[in-house]
Amino acid sequence: MMDAAKPPMLDPEDLQSLLQAAREIVDNASAIALRHFRNDVAVSAKADESPVTVADRSTEARLRSEIIARFPGHGFLGEEYGNENLGADFVWVIDPIDGTKSFVSGHPLWGMLLGLLYHGKPLFGMVKMPVLREVALGGPGLGATLNGKPVHCRKVAPQQAYLCLNELPQMLAKERAVAEALLASGRYARATADCYSYVQLAAGWVDGVVDYGLEPYDYLPVLPLVEAAGGVMTDWQGRPLGRGSDGRVVAGSPAVHAHLLDVITRAGATTLAQTV
Repeated sequence: MMDAAKPPMLDPEDLQSLLQAAREIVDNASAIALRHFRNDVAVSAKADESPVTVADRSTEARLRSEIIARFPGHGFLGEEYGNENLGADFVWVIDPIDGTKSFVSGHPLWGMLLGLLYHGKPLFGMVKMPVLREVALGGPGLGATLNGKPVHCRKVAPQQAYLCLNELPQMLAKERAVAEALLASGRYARATADCYSYVQLAAGWVDGVVDYGLEPYDYLPVLPLVEAAGGVMTDWQGRPLGRGSDGRVVAGSPAVHAHLLDVITRAGATTLAQTV
């Protein structure tokens, strides 16, 4: 008898079909985003004052329409058009332009995030960097690749780690002791933002990422990439990431992740409850 708590195994051919579809869907939608990039796009503000453009909305609309056409009945967890059919076996996680501030300021390090959950667990995650022409992909049993070539987190002593501190201004404003402790840890620490830090981690170019104020569509697509590259990615309390996580993320090779988690704990980070 099949364990009711364990989802049925996915046929390898079905997984490859899903991966190929994801690549094609993202490639097609990236043309929309690129058409608006550095092209005097109008910017409006959401309720939380974060910027949004027609490029964000039209790109996600294209992603959704292609997914629906190929996979009717699948669910969505998306930034611009919300959640739909989250109880489905397959749920696509979409951030059409991760790094809208970069996008509207002409900076090339914005990306497109697409992940797929199977019975609530990450099946794979993809980061496409349209301007850089790079695609990072990873998932359980798939390994991690960058433009088709295998990548891995590198192994260094925590004191020699290169660190990316995403959303550092927010951390300084709300968790100053933690931010200052992180700045003093590792060999180099840079103020960074958005998804490319996780590609750098998976590729072995940096060794740790600490992030703040994320939504599920920001971290769920990069989680399987980091883990497939041999990294560890949790919340600031070391808890597994899920839809209800509090948006504070720490990632790195196992040794660097453990070190950063210790730094955060010793600095006295505020304990936040996870949501349902």
